[in-house]
Amino acid sequence: MKMTKADLEAFLAAEFPQMAPLRMRIESWDGAALRLAMPVTEQNLRPGGTVSGPAMMTLADCAAYLLLLGLIGPVALAVTTNLNINFLRKPGLGDLAAEATMLKLGKTLAIIEIALFTAGQADPVAHSVMTYAIPPKR
Repeated sequence: MKMTKADLEAFLAAEFPQMAPLRMRIESWDGAALRLAMPVTEQNLRPGGTVSGPAMMTLADCAAYLLLLGLIGPVALAVTTNLNINFLRKPGLGDLAAEATMLKLGKTLAIIEIALFTAGQADPVAHSVMTYAIPPKR
């Protein structure tokens, strides 16, 4: 059961209200790829004036989770089992965006690729591949 952009937004609001302060927004969802944006705030910065790794990992993980749910439906207990991220260059201080695409969707595991970008920049600032465990259907 595929979810629409509105379905995904409603799911997040209902199941993860603690994410509201991050102000993430789904920029696009076409049924195959999802783009999620997050404003960069003072809370996301580390010494040296760059976006922290944990902030970028959070955005990548949220994009992967939403992509997966968009494809399989509202399976709240799908969980990250592996997160690999390569930081490619120093991100700018503008909004960050994550573009997530499915590499492999199985019955129990999904492998998702995510590229992170600073708004207005063509080159990615990070590249991530994640594995999600999908709980068995009851």
